[in-house]
Amino acid sequence: MTLSMTAFARQEADTSWGKLVWELRSVNHRYLEISTRLPEDLRGLEPQVRETIGARLARGKIDCTLRFQPEDAATTAIETDEAQARRLLEAAEKIAAISDNLAPLRLIDVLRWPGVLKPPKIDFESLGAATIELLSQTLDALVEMRQREGERMQELINQRLAAMQRTINDVQAILPETVQAFRERLEARLKEVRQELDPARVEQEIVLFTQKSDVTEEMDRLAAHVDEVRRVLAGPGQVGRRLDFLMQELNREANTLASKSVDIRMTNAAVELKVLIEQTREQVQNIE
Repeated sequence: MTLSMTAFARQEADTSWGKLVWELRSVNHRYLEISTRLPEDLRGLEPQVRETIGARLARGKIDCTLRFQPEDAATTAIETDEAQARRLLEAAEKIAAISDNLAPLRLIDVLRWPGVLKPPKIDFESLGAATIELLSQTLDALVEMRQREGERMQELINQRLAAMQRTINDVQAILPETVQAFRERLEARLKEVRQELDPARVEQEIVLFTQKSDVTEEMDRLAAHVDEVRRVLAGPGQVGRRLDFLMQELNREANTLASKSVDIRMTNAAVELKVLIEQTREQVQNIE
């Protein structure tokens, strides 16, 4: 299955302690590189976050952002430390007995006293489990987008491979003609001076030059590489690096074809192949 390395996913969930929001962005990269941005209270989850992502993705630069919005205090049940409040009131009574000039302790003063109102407790173990579960759901969405993008890229690559194959077939069809045409042109140029040269030597030079300009092997390798790209594309696992290597080999053979060309049609074919290979390589760079 062909997977793209470019994707985005966002998932959110409401918990008993507040709202969690995961955002994952993925772009192409030679290896798997994970960058995390976590709230301070949940920073201890980073190793587990990296392990979870690494189990699902093989390549790409992954930016992971987690946001945690605690539940609004207005909707949270208020808890009080009655023992602390009682101690505060007892201390206030003792101090009031010492002096009659002190104002009585108001209720708001008691509530404002540190420790009287208990902040809502967060079960970070349960919150962490919910965070990792939401991360898995976000990864599911990211992988689905990668798959959709990969399928589209595979279609585009196959279109260019078909164009390459047509160009290869065209060149293979004209190879006998180009070799014969080159031989005739060379013999015509040597006709005037042939009497001054050793005929056997002339024939030997023609054969040697014809062999040097023969591109049959290059065309066979180009066709084989195109078939191999198709096979790799249809195969399982991470195929991006293998495809990148095949693009280099295709480009090498196209360059050789251009350097050996003795016919304008072969030169044009080499240029067309290089354009198609470069377009394919750009797509391959983004495949996992």
